[in-house]
Amino acid sequence: MKGELICIVGSGLVGRSWAMIFASADYDVVLYDISESQTTSAIEDIKQQLQNLEKIGYLKGKSNADHQFSLISTSTDLAAALKGAKYCQECVPDDVELKKKVHSQIDELADDTTIVGSSSSYHSCSSISEHLKHRNRVTVAHPINPPYYVPLVELSPAPWTDKSVVEKAREIMTEIGQAPVVLEKEMISYAANRLQVTLLNECFRLVVDGVMNVADVDTLMHCGLGPRYAFLGPLGVAHLNADGMKSCFERYGPGITRTTNSFGPNPWSLESPGATKMIKELDEMFPLDQLQEHRMWRDSRLAALAKLKSDMKELDEE
Repeated sequence: MKGELICIVGSGLVGRSWAMIFASADYDVVLYDISESQTTSAIEDIKQQLQNLEKIGYLKGKSNADHQFSLISTSTDLAAALKGAKYCQECVPDDVELKKKVHSQIDELADDTTIVGSSSSYHSCSSISEHLKHRNRVTVAHPINPPYYVPLVELSPAPWTDKSVVEKAREIMTEIGQAPVVLEKEMISYAANRLQVTLLNECFRLVVDGVMNVADVDTLMHCGLGPRYAFLGPLGVAHLNADGMKSCFERYGPGITRTTNSFGPNPWSLESPGATKMIKELDEMFPLDQLQEHRMWRDSRLAALAKLKSDMKELDEE
């Protein structure tokens, strides 16, 4: 909202996305990093991204790219960047010692009323905030990459995080167009990563056990399960596929149990049989020197899907 300040700490890809998301909701945004070269590179990239999104019709928010860009400034002075901030999103690399160090700095410099969210992917809010003076105002706000196109945000507070802080963080995320969910208690890797890891493990097994090649496993997802999960989660899909969830338990429960019992130990290791084969096939599908081009291709399709879902939501509300 105009006049209210958001501080983004860390100008990498995730930090840039957060800056763009908050600007699309008309917030004033300060993007902080330790060196001017990093902030300069980030702001140039943000300007290009906003212009491209406007050109193809996928820009978030109601204002144009120039206006949104005008709301984003940069700083190499953390105290100045945090002064008066309503909310701070920390986006430094996912190293727990680095995060603890950065949060200690934020803790000393931020206003007593500032809410602090961490973009941590695997470290708990407790491990990051336990030593802080204002630890009751910190929560994990874990986005799904790339957050500009994928709106889910997992809010995972520590036991000492004030409930009002979590509620306010949820309000802010909803206001800027993200889709927040709250974890009522801490767990390793949060919820989305646990589901993702489970899926990755079984995909790995299919390849390692010689059931399918890498390309066919990916086709199975983006042409099979993926479209079903674009608008409904697995539980909703199961409920509709049967005559309700009770029917699903009765009809498919024995088969699900047999399948679950057939899963082997965690296969996720470079030493696992077949790992070299899987890496080779993926390198051929997506050559390492062309990853950025493939990411751009991915993002354009995520943007189109996000726009479709937004348009359908508007139709549902009519």
